[in-house]
Amino acid sequence: MTNDRGKKETRRLYFDDAYLTEFEAEVIDRLIVENQPALVLDQTCFYPESGGQPWDKGTIDGVEVIKVVEDGERIVHVLARDVAAARVKGWIDWATRFDHMQQHSGQHLLSQAFFELLRGETKSFHLGADVSTLEIGLAKAAEEDIERVERRANEVAFENREIKTYFVPEEKIAEIPLRRPPKVSGLIRVVEADKFDYSACGGTHCRRTGEIGIIKITKSERIRGNLRFEFVCGGRALRDYALRNRVVRHLVNQFNVKEADVAASVAKLTEEMKAVKKQARKSEEALAVFEAQEFIKRAEGKIIQQIFPEKSAEGARFLALNIIKQGEFVCLFGAMSESRSHVILACSESLKLDMRRLVPVVSPLINGRGGGGPTLVEIAGDPAADLTAALHRAADFLKSTLNELPPS
Repeated sequence: MTNDRGKKETRRLYFDDAYLTEFEAEVIDRLIVENQPALVLDQTCFYPESGGQPWDKGTIDGVEVIKVVEDGERIVHVLARDVAAARVKGWIDWATRFDHMQQHSGQHLLSQAFFELLRGETKSFHLGADVSTLEIGLAKAAEEDIERVERRANEVAFENREIKTYFVPEEKIAEIPLRRPPKVSGLIRVVEADKFDYSACGGTHCRRTGEIGIIKITKSERIRGNLRFEFVCGGRALRDYALRNRVVRHLVNQFNVKEADVAASVAKLTEEMKAVKKQARKSEEALAVFEAQEFIKRAEGKIIQQIFPEKSAEGARFLALNIIKQGEFVCLFGAMSESRSHVILACSESLKLDMRRLVPVVSPLINGRGGGGPTLVEIAGDPAADLTAALHRAADFLKSTLNELPPS
Protein backbone atom coordinates (compact mmCIF):
# COMPACT_ATOMS: atom_id res chain seq x y z
CA MET A 1 0.00 0.00 0.00
CA THR A 2 1.24 3.51 -0.79
CA ASN A 3 0.03 6.91 0.33
CA ASP A 4 -0.65 10.07 -1.68
CA ARG A 5 3.01 11.03 -1.56
CA GLY A 6 4.03 7.74 -3.14
CA LYS A 7 5.59 6.41 0.07
CA LYS A 8 4.76 2.88 1.05
CA GLU A 9 2.69 2.69 4.24
CA THR A 10 3.21 0.48 7.27
CA ARG A 11 0.70 -2.26 7.92
CA ARG A 12 -0.25 -2.21 11.60
CA LEU A 13 -0.32 -5.83 12.70
CA TYR A 14 -1.59 -4.93 16.17
CA PHE A 15 -4.87 -3.89 14.56
CA ASP A 16 -5.38 -7.51 13.53
CA ASP A 17 -3.98 -9.13 16.69
CA ALA A 18 -2.83 -7.23 19.76
CA TYR A 19 -1.49 -10.50 21.18
CA LEU A 20 1.03 -11.01 18.37
CA THR A 21 4.55 -10.48 19.74
CA GLU A 22 6.86 -11.58 16.89
CA PHE A 23 6.91 -10.61 13.22
CA GLU A 24 9.10 -10.32 10.15
CA ALA A 25 9.15 -7.29 7.88
CA GLU A 26 10.90 -5.60 4.97
CA VAL A 27 12.78 -2.35 5.55
CA ILE A 28 11.21 0.28 3.27
CA ASP A 29 13.08 3.36 4.50
CA ARG A 30 16.03 4.37 6.68
CA LEU A 31 16.11 7.65 8.62
CA ILE A 32 18.00 9.54 11.29
CA VAL A 33 15.73 10.68 14.14
CA GLU A 34 17.20 12.72 17.00
CA ASN A 35 20.69 11.58 15.95
CA GLN A 36 19.64 7.92 16.16
CA PRO A 37 19.18 5.41 13.30
CA ALA A 38 15.55 4.60 12.51
CA LEU A 39 13.69 2.15 10.29
CA VAL A 40 10.34 2.25 8.51
CA LEU A 41 8.97 -1.26 7.94
CA ASP A 42 6.32 -2.55 5.58
CA GLN A 43 4.51 -4.06 8.60
CA THR A 44 4.98 -3.96 12.36
CA CYS A 45 3.63 -5.11 15.72
CA PHE A 46 5.09 -2.03 17.42
CA TYR A 47 2.47 0.44 18.63
CA PRO A 48 3.67 4.05 18.16
CA GLU A 49 3.15 6.74 20.77
CA SER A 50 -0.40 7.95 20.14
CA GLY A 51 -3.72 8.71 21.81
CA GLY A 52 -2.26 8.96 25.31
CA GLN A 53 -0.66 5.50 25.04
CA PRO A 54 3.16 5.08 25.03
CA TRP A 55 5.05 3.15 22.38
CA ASP A 56 5.80 -0.54 22.73
CA LYS A 57 9.16 -1.77 23.97
CA GLY A 58 11.08 -4.52 22.23
CA THR A 59 13.83 -5.26 19.72
CA ILE A 60 14.44 -5.46 15.98
CA ASP A 61 17.08 -8.05 15.07
CA GLY A 62 18.16 -7.96 18.70
CA VAL A 63 18.64 -4.17 18.78
CA GLU A 64 16.64 -2.18 21.32
CA VAL A 65 13.82 -0.05 19.95
CA ILE A 66 14.06 3.17 21.95
CA LYS A 67 11.10 5.02 20.43
CA VAL A 68 8.24 4.40 18.01
CA VAL A 69 6.43 7.32 16.34
CA GLU A 70 3.95 7.92 13.56
CA ASP A 71 4.80 9.66 10.30
CA GLY A 72 1.42 9.81 8.63
CA GLU A 73 0.57 6.22 7.76
CA ARG A 74 4.17 5.11 8.24
CA ILE A 75 5.58 3.95 11.59
CA VAL A 76 9.15 4.94 12.45
CA HIS A 77 11.20 2.67 14.75
CA VAL A 78 14.09 4.55 16.40
CA LEU A 79 16.92 2.18 17.34
CA ALA A 80 19.76 2.16 19.83
CA ARG A 81 22.11 1.29 16.92
CA ASP A 82 21.82 0.63 13.22
CA VAL A 83 20.46 -2.58 11.70
CA ALA A 84 21.84 -3.29 8.23
CA ALA A 85 19.56 -6.14 7.11
CA ALA A 86 16.91 -5.55 4.45
CA ARG A 87 14.55 -8.02 6.12
CA VAL A 88 14.28 -7.98 9.90
CA LYS A 89 12.58 -9.76 12.77
CA GLY A 90 10.82 -7.81 15.51
CA TRP A 91 9.95 -8.85 19.04
CA ILE A 92 7.51 -7.06 21.36
CA ASP A 93 8.05 -6.91 25.12
CA TRP A 94 4.84 -8.70 26.12
CA ALA A 95 4.85 -7.56 29.77
CA THR A 96 4.80 -3.91 28.67
CA ARG A 97 2.27 -4.54 25.88
CA PHE A 98 -0.16 -6.38 28.15
CA ASP A 99 0.20 -3.73 30.87
CA HIS A 100 -0.71 -1.06 28.32
CA MET A 101 -3.66 -3.16 27.14
CA GLN A 102 -4.97 -3.49 30.70
CA GLN A 103 -4.64 0.24 31.44
CA HIS A 104 -6.13 1.41 28.13
CA SER A 105 -9.06 -1.04 28.21
CA GLY A 106 -9.69 -0.11 31.85
CA GLN A 107 -9.74 3.55 30.87
CA HIS A 108 -12.52 2.88 28.35
CA LEU A 109 -14.65 1.27 31.07
CA LEU A 110 -13.98 4.10 33.51
CA SER A 111 -14.74 6.77 30.90
CA GLN A 112 -18.05 5.16 30.02
CA ALA A 113 -18.94 4.69 33.70
CA PHE A 114 -18.29 8.39 34.35
CA PHE A 115 -20.49 9.30 31.41
CA GLU A 116 -23.23 6.80 32.23
CA LEU A 117 -23.54 7.71 35.92
CA LEU A 118 -22.42 11.37 36.11
CA ARG A 119 -22.54 12.58 32.50
CA GLY A 120 -18.84 13.35 32.83
CA GLU A 121 -17.15 13.46 29.43
CA THR A 122 -13.54 12.37 28.98
CA LYS A 123 -11.32 15.34 28.13
CA SER A 124 -7.94 13.60 28.05
CA PHE A 125 -6.17 10.37 28.91
CA HIS A 126 -2.52 9.65 29.61
CA LEU A 127 -1.04 6.21 30.20
CA GLY A 128 1.94 6.76 32.48
CA ALA A 129 4.75 4.45 33.55
CA ASP A 130 3.28 3.90 37.04
CA VAL A 131 -0.21 5.40 37.02
CA SER A 132 -2.57 6.62 34.33
CA THR A 133 -4.62 9.81 34.41
CA LEU A 134 -8.09 10.57 33.16
CA GLU A 135 -9.45 14.12 32.94
CA ILE A 136 -13.24 14.25 33.23
CA GLY A 137 -15.43 17.25 32.47
CA LEU A 138 -16.87 17.58 35.97
CA ALA A 139 -16.42 20.56 38.27
CA LYS A 140 -16.80 18.33 41.33
CA ALA A 141 -17.87 14.86 42.37
CA ALA A 142 -18.74 13.42 45.78
CA GLU A 143 -16.65 10.56 47.12
CA GLU A 144 -19.73 8.35 46.94
CA ASP A 145 -20.16 9.16 43.24
CA ILE A 146 -16.54 8.31 42.48
CA GLU A 147 -16.99 4.99 44.28
CA ARG A 148 -20.12 4.30 42.21
CA VAL A 149 -18.18 4.93 39.00
CA GLU A 150 -15.35 2.66 40.11
CA ARG A 151 -17.80 -0.06 41.14
CA ARG A 152 -19.64 0.14 37.81
CA ALA A 153 -16.42 -0.16 35.80
CA ASN A 154 -15.37 -3.19 37.83
CA GLU A 155 -18.78 -4.81 37.40
CA VAL A 156 -18.34 -4.70 33.63
CA ALA A 157 -14.77 -5.97 33.97
CA PHE A 158 -15.89 -8.94 36.10
CA GLU A 159 -18.66 -9.78 33.62
CA ASN A 160 -15.84 -10.68 31.23
CA ARG A 161 -17.50 -9.05 28.24
CA GLU A 162 -15.95 -9.35 24.81
CA ILE A 163 -13.89 -6.40 23.56
CA LYS A 164 -14.26 -6.14 19.81
CA THR A 165 -12.43 -3.97 17.29
CA TYR A 166 -13.67 -3.18 13.81
CA PHE A 167 -13.48 -0.51 11.14
CA VAL A 168 -16.43 1.64 10.09
CA PRO A 169 -16.53 3.99 7.08
CA GLU A 170 -16.90 7.65 8.01
CA GLU A 171 -20.30 7.88 6.31
CA LYS A 172 -21.65 5.09 8.55
CA ILE A 173 -20.04 6.07 11.85
CA ALA A 174 -23.25 7.81 12.98
CA GLU A 175 -24.80 4.35 13.27
CA ILE A 176 -22.37 3.52 16.09
CA PRO A 177 -23.28 4.94 19.55
CA LEU A 178 -19.81 6.39 20.15
CA ARG A 179 -19.16 7.89 23.58
CA ARG A 180 -17.67 10.95 21.86
CA PRO A 181 -17.17 12.03 18.24
CA PRO A 182 -14.11 10.63 16.43
CA LYS A 183 -11.06 12.85 15.93
CA VAL A 184 -10.18 11.19 12.64
CA SER A 185 -11.91 10.83 9.29
CA GLY A 186 -12.03 8.14 6.64
CA LEU A 187 -12.06 4.56 7.87
CA ILE A 188 -12.57 4.73 11.64
CA ARG A 189 -11.51 2.00 14.05
CA VAL A 190 -14.05 1.29 16.79
CA VAL A 191 -13.25 -0.47 20.06
CA GLU A 192 -16.38 -1.89 21.65
CA ALA A 193 -16.71 -3.33 25.15
CA ASP A 194 -19.74 -5.45 24.35
CA LYS A 195 -22.88 -3.30 24.56
CA PHE A 196 -21.25 -0.99 27.16
CA ASP A 197 -18.66 1.31 25.58
CA TYR A 198 -18.08 2.31 21.96
CA SER A 199 -14.96 4.38 21.27
CA ALA A 200 -13.06 5.49 18.20
CA CYS A 201 -9.58 4.31 19.17
CA GLY A 202 -6.40 3.02 17.56
CA GLY A 203 -4.87 1.57 20.73
CA THR A 204 -4.14 -2.01 21.81
CA HIS A 205 -6.78 -3.67 23.97
CA CYS A 206 -7.61 -6.86 25.82
CA ARG A 207 -9.87 -9.44 24.15
CA ARG A 208 -12.23 -9.56 27.13
CA THR A 209 -12.91 -7.17 30.01
CA GLY A 210 -11.97 -9.84 32.56
CA GLU A 211 -8.34 -9.55 31.45
CA ILE A 212 -8.28 -5.96 32.68
CA GLY A 213 -8.43 -7.16 36.28
CA ILE A 214 -9.27 -4.78 39.10
CA ILE A 215 -9.77 -1.10 38.22
CA LYS A 216 -8.87 1.25 41.06
CA ILE A 217 -9.05 5.05 41.24
CA THR A 218 -6.25 6.16 43.55
CA LYS A 219 -6.38 9.96 43.48
CA SER A 220 -8.43 12.91 42.26
CA GLU A 221 -7.65 16.63 41.87
CA ARG A 222 -8.98 19.78 40.23
CA ILE A 223 -7.41 20.90 36.94
CA ARG A 224 -8.61 23.50 34.42
CA GLY A 225 -12.07 23.47 36.01
CA ASN A 226 -12.30 19.68 35.56
CA LEU A 227 -11.43 16.66 37.68
CA ARG A 228 -8.35 14.57 36.97
CA PHE A 229 -8.21 11.03 38.29
CA GLU A 230 -5.24 8.74 38.73
CA PHE A 231 -6.02 5.06 38.32
CA VAL A 232 -4.38 1.64 38.02
CA CYS A 233 -5.62 -1.62 36.51
CA GLY A 234 -4.67 -5.28 36.58
CA GLY A 235 -1.06 -5.93 37.53
CA ARG A 236 -0.58 -2.32 38.59
CA ALA A 237 -3.60 -2.55 40.88
CA LEU A 238 -2.17 -5.72 42.45
CA ARG A 239 1.16 -4.00 43.13
CA ASP A 240 -0.65 -0.95 44.49
CA TYR A 241 -2.70 -3.14 46.84
CA ALA A 242 0.43 -4.95 48.04
CA LEU A 243 2.13 -1.63 48.83
CA ARG A 244 -0.87 -0.24 50.68
CA ASN A 245 -1.30 -3.51 52.57
CA ARG A 246 2.33 -3.35 53.75
CA VAL A 247 1.80 0.22 54.94
CA VAL A 248 -1.37 -0.72 56.83
CA ARG A 249 0.29 -3.75 58.44
CA HIS A 250 3.16 -1.53 59.57
CA LEU A 251 0.76 0.99 61.10
CA VAL A 252 -1.24 -1.78 62.78
CA ASN A 253 1.96 -3.00 64.45
CA GLN A 254 3.08 0.53 65.35
CA PHE A 255 -0.22 1.54 66.96
CA ASN A 256 -1.17 -1.95 68.15
CA VAL A 257 -4.71 -1.53 66.85
CA LYS A 258 -7.01 -3.25 64.40
CA GLU A 259 -6.86 -2.26 60.71
CA ALA A 260 -10.22 -0.51 60.96
CA ASP A 261 -8.85 1.71 63.73
CA VAL A 262 -5.65 2.81 61.98
CA ALA A 263 -7.14 6.01 60.49
CA ALA A 264 -8.50 7.11 63.86
CA SER A 265 -5.14 6.40 65.52
CA VAL A 266 -3.26 8.44 62.93
CA ALA A 267 -5.75 11.30 63.30
CA LYS A 268 -5.33 11.23 67.09
CA LEU A 269 -1.54 11.23 66.84
CA THR A 270 -1.66 14.12 64.35
CA GLU A 271 -3.74 16.21 66.74
CA GLU A 272 -1.39 15.39 69.60
CA MET A 273 1.61 16.44 67.51
CA LYS A 274 -0.08 19.72 66.62
CA ALA A 275 -0.68 20.39 70.30
CA VAL A 276 2.94 19.56 71.16
CA LYS A 277 4.25 21.83 68.39
CA LYS A 278 1.98 24.63 69.56
CA GLN A 279 3.25 24.29 73.11
CA ALA A 280 6.86 24.09 71.91
CA ARG A 281 6.36 27.28 69.92
CA LYS A 282 5.03 29.08 73.00
CA SER A 283 8.00 27.82 75.02
CA GLU A 284 10.45 29.01 72.35
CA GLU A 285 8.81 32.42 72.28
CA ALA A 286 9.00 32.72 76.08
CA LEU A 287 12.61 31.50 76.19
CA ALA A 288 13.60 33.93 73.44
CA VAL A 289 12.73 36.90 75.67
CA PHE A 290 15.24 35.82 78.33
CA GLU A 291 17.87 34.66 75.81
CA ALA A 292 17.68 38.03 74.09
CA GLN A 293 18.58 39.80 77.35
CA GLU A 294 21.64 37.55 77.80
CA PHE A 295 22.84 38.13 74.23
CA ILE A 296 22.47 41.89 74.65
CA LYS A 297 24.49 41.82 77.89
CA ARG A 298 27.33 39.95 76.19
CA ALA A 299 27.25 41.97 72.96
CA GLU A 300 30.55 43.68 72.10
CA GLY A 301 29.13 45.81 69.32
CA LYS A 302 26.11 46.31 67.13
CA ILE A 303 26.51 42.96 65.33
CA ILE A 304 25.48 39.79 67.16
CA GLN A 305 26.61 36.73 65.24
CA GLN A 306 25.79 33.14 66.26
CA ILE A 307 25.15 29.64 64.85
CA PHE A 308 22.63 27.45 66.70
CA PRO A 309 23.15 23.71 66.01
CA GLU A 310 20.22 22.70 68.23
CA LYS A 311 17.80 25.56 67.64
CA SER A 312 15.15 25.54 64.91
CA ALA A 313 15.04 28.27 62.31
CA GLU A 314 11.84 29.47 63.94
CA GLY A 315 13.54 29.60 67.34
CA ALA A 316 16.45 31.56 65.91
CA ARG A 317 13.99 33.97 64.32
CA PHE A 318 12.14 34.48 67.64
CA LEU A 319 15.45 35.29 69.32
CA ALA A 320 16.55 37.75 66.62
CA LEU A 321 13.22 39.58 66.73
CA ASN A 322 13.41 39.95 70.52
CA ILE A 323 16.96 41.29 70.34
CA ILE A 324 16.24 43.94 67.71
CA LYS A 325 13.15 45.05 69.63
CA GLN A 326 15.20 45.70 72.75
CA GLY A 327 18.04 47.73 71.22
CA GLU A 328 19.91 48.85 68.13
CA PHE A 329 21.44 45.59 66.94
CA VAL A 330 22.05 43.50 63.86
CA CYS A 331 21.53 39.73 64.25
CA LEU A 332 23.31 37.34 61.92
CA PHE A 333 22.09 33.87 62.92
CA GLY A 334 22.48 30.39 61.48
CA ALA A 335 20.38 27.31 62.25
CA MET A 336 20.37 23.73 60.96
CA SER A 337 17.68 21.18 60.21
CA GLU A 338 17.84 17.69 58.73
CA SER A 339 17.07 18.90 55.24
CA ARG A 340 18.11 22.57 55.10
CA SER A 341 20.46 25.15 56.54
CA HIS A 342 19.00 28.53 57.48
CA VAL A 343 20.42 32.05 57.74
CA ILE A 344 18.39 34.66 59.63
CA LEU A 345 19.43 38.30 59.13
CA ALA A 346 17.67 40.94 61.23
CA CYS A 347 18.26 44.53 62.30
CA SER A 348 16.59 47.15 64.46
CA GLU A 349 14.40 49.50 62.45
CA SER A 350 16.18 52.55 63.85
CA LEU A 351 19.44 51.52 62.12
CA LYS A 352 17.86 52.25 58.73
CA LEU A 353 19.48 49.21 57.07
CA ASP A 354 17.96 47.10 54.33
CA MET A 355 18.80 43.46 55.07
CA ARG A 356 17.49 42.43 51.66
CA ARG A 357 20.76 43.71 50.20
CA LEU A 358 22.50 40.78 51.92
CA VAL A 359 20.47 38.11 50.10
CA PRO A 360 22.60 38.05 46.89
CA VAL A 361 25.74 38.19 49.06
CA VAL A 362 24.91 35.23 51.30
CA SER A 363 22.73 33.02 49.06
CA PRO A 364 25.53 31.77 46.75
CA LEU A 365 27.60 30.63 49.75
CA ILE A 366 24.89 28.21 50.93
CA ASN A 367 23.27 27.53 47.54
CA GLY A 368 20.15 29.06 49.00
CA ARG A 369 17.09 31.09 48.23
CA GLY A 370 15.17 33.48 50.40
CA GLY A 371 13.90 36.95 51.05
CA GLY A 372 11.95 39.10 53.44
CA GLY A 373 11.63 42.72 54.40
CA PRO A 374 14.08 45.52 55.23
CA THR A 375 14.52 44.43 58.85
CA LEU A 376 14.24 40.63 58.56
CA VAL A 377 15.48 38.20 55.92
CA GLU A 378 15.62 34.40 55.95
CA ILE A 379 17.60 32.26 53.48
CA ALA A 380 17.30 28.46 53.26
CA GLY A 381 20.17 26.51 51.70
CA ASP A 382 21.94 23.16 51.47
CA PRO A 383 22.13 21.11 54.68
CA ALA A 384 25.93 20.83 54.40
CA ALA A 385 26.44 24.57 53.80
CA ASP A 386 29.22 26.46 55.60
CA LEU A 387 27.13 28.75 57.79
CA THR A 388 30.21 30.18 59.51
CA ALA A 389 31.58 31.48 56.20
CA ALA A 390 28.16 32.81 55.22
CA LEU A 391 27.74 34.80 58.45
CA HIS A 392 31.31 36.16 58.28
CA ARG A 393 30.64 37.32 54.72
CA ALA A 394 27.46 39.05 55.84
CA ALA A 395 29.29 40.77 58.70
CA ASP A 396 32.14 41.90 56.42
CA PHE A 397 29.64 43.26 53.91
CA LEU A 398 27.90 45.28 56.60
CA LYS A 399 31.15 46.61 58.11
CA SER A 400 33.25 47.26 55.03
CA THR A 401 31.01 47.49 51.97
CA LEU A 402 27.91 49.19 53.26
CA ASN A 403 29.65 51.11 56.02
CA GLU A 404 26.18 51.96 57.29
CA LEU A 405 26.48 51.00 60.93
CA PRO A 406 26.93 53.89 63.34
CA PRO A 407 29.88 53.66 65.76
CA SER A 408 29.50 51.23 68.65
